[in-house]
Parts: sequence; structure tokens; C-alpha cells
Amino acid sequence: MVNEINLIILLQNPVDGLVYGLQKGKGVQNEIVQVQMGKGQDLTFRFVVHLKQPNESGLSFTGPFVQGPPGNRFVYITIGGYAGQAGTTSNGRLKVPLPEGDFEDALARGSAYGWSCKVPGSTKDGKPVFATVKPFGGWVMEKLSDQAGT
Repeated sequence: MVNEINLIILLQNPVDGLVYGLQKGKGVQNEIVQVQMGKGQDLTFRFVVHLKQPNESGLSFTGPFVQGPPGNRFVYITIGGYAGQAGTTSNGRLKVPLPEGDFEDALARGSAYGWSCKVPGSTKDGKPVFATVKPFGGWVMEKLSDQAGT
């Protein structure tokens, strides 16, 4: 059984001059990793989540990047002050869903595959996107060799 999955989040059209990061850990024990500045190009966040299958109810994600209770897992992209940027009035997080049911194929496909998703980094009027990604286009399975160029 595969016990980990490689994930990639492509943050599309981030706000120029605003800092984004990936939250690792929970509560006061968290750290912000893969910190990147919006500069007119999409930003990529790569990380690994661990799988466990506790019972017949299906698989569940664990690991330092996974947030939320079983059945409602997600990952946080931190923005502005939450990503450590000083002197900004933009402070918040973008919640990227990890619907466990979408990853059932991971068990059958093995470790040669990873998953990616695309999420918006800004609104139509150029402001950062906060809260839960809506609508969320979902995760797409890809061969790991295909992900290298993402």
C-alpha cells in the first residue's frame, strides 16, 4: 500500500508584491515554508501527505501539512502577514480542500503518481483570495515525471 502521496498546488495569478507560503504544523507550533513573492507568475507549492486507512470508512490524510478533522482535511496557503510579510494590510489564509475520496486511486496506482490542483491567487479586482477555495476544481492524478515541469 502507498503510504504517502506527492501533491502540488499551483497558485494562479497571485497578487504582485504579496508573499505566500505553505503552513506546516498546527497552532503555535506551525512554521511557514516555501515562502514566495507574487511577481506576475504562478507559484508552485510541493509537499507530501501520508495516508492511513484506519478502518472500512476509507483512507485519511496525516502529516505536518494536513489540517482539519478526518473527512474535512485541507492545506493552508498563508498570505501576506500570515506568511511573515511585514508592512502589509493583507493577512490571511487560503484553505485548499483535500477530499479523501478523490484520492482512492492512489492506493491502486502506487508511488509513481502524484496529484496536482490549480487554485486562484487573486480575485477579478486584483485582491488576494482568502478562506476556502470556491469553486474548487479538484485534484488531478499525474505521473511524477509529468509533475516535474509544472
